Amino acid sequence: MKRCYYETLECQKGATVEILKTSYRKLAMQFHPDRNPGDATAEGKFKEINEAYDVLKDDQKRAAYDRFGHAAFEAGMGARAGAGGNPFDFAGSFSDVFEDFFGDLMGGERKTRRGNRGQDLRYNLSISLEDAFRGRNAEIKVPTTVACETCHGSGSEPGHNPETCTTCSGHGKVRASKGFFTIERSCGACRGSGKIIRHPCKTCRGAGAVQKDRLLNVDVPPGVEEGTRIRLSGEGAAGLGGGPSGDLYIFLSVEEHPIFQRDAHDLHCRAPVSFVTAALGGSVEVPTLDGGRAKVAIPEGAQSGRQFRLKDKGMPVLRSSQRGDLYIEVAVETPVKLTKRQKELLREFESGSQAGTHPEAEGFLARLKEFWNGGDPA
Repeated sequence: MKRCYYETLECQKGATVEILKTSYRKLAMQFHPDRNPGDATAEGKFKEINEAYDVLKDDQKRAAYDRFGHAAFEAGMGARAGAGGNPFDFAGSFSDVFEDFFGDLMGGERKTRRGNRGQDLRYNLSISLEDAFRGRNAEIKVPTTVACETCHGSGSEPGHNPETCTTCSGHGKVRASKGFFTIERSCGACRGSGKIIRHPCKTCRGAGAVQKDRLLNVDVPPGVEEGTRIRLSGEGAAGLGGGPSGDLYIFLSVEEHPIFQRDAHDLHCRAPVSFVTAALGGSVEVPTLDGGRAKVAIPEGAQSGRQFRLKDKGMPVLRSSQRGDLYIEVAVETPVKLTKRQKELLREFESGSQAGTHPEAEGFLARLKEFWNGGDPA
């Protein structure tokens, strides 16, 4: 009398397919004939395990078994339950779990191949800081492979179609068994394409694709930064054998600007001011990246390095209405090529200077005296 299929797989009647599969995998490994050479008992258990799993993994067969038991597959019922009158395809059951267990190592391909996906391409695009500020539409020429117009990507001469490879049955891969293990590799007859081209296209020589320069428009949004990547789906190299095209990735580099330096969303500008303006106060006019102008008030006694912030005058934030800030850094310029009279006036100014006129210099001198005297300010 046959054992209950659930008992054979050491599972409860309501077990899920995943539980059944896990138990089957464990038992199949344990009782596989290659692990138990010459053991007739192990071989018999292995067949029972495969038989049980082949029924219980299939929803229709399992429903019939739960209702009628083993009688569901006896006499004429067995021919209806199983394909071709054989309800127990032992090799098929073990292969199903084998593919699940080792699928990732083999690429996971179980379906018929439908051509190879084209390669992804990279294009380096250099833009100005103004382009990064305003955004732009750039036309680029990309050397790539495109589907052959003569054969429409099939690789065969018009009037002929590629034939399904008989070696791999169109799968593009073949399997070789050695003992317990099964190795999957690309089919050598069709080079993994699953198709045999008997009459190659004269234009593309059977490749299904040709080299060609393509003109594409790229929308560069405002606020992009150095290294920003833009993806154009399906604009990469054409796939082979009717496969999908790859993608095109645009990598942006932003050129240096003669006036502005960028720091994320903020801009920095160094503005020289005269000695007199820094001492007496005044104003300086500076540019903004949008083409405008701004006037910055310089207070009396401004020192080199002092920064003034112009709010919302920096770079736009990508895909946002926000803006960074513009920082103006004062650089006090020492006058050159002075006349004799100007030099006399400066010496007169120096001799008449009182304490506190040069606070930074005076403070530095005081620290030097303290250092030279070993920490004694006297």
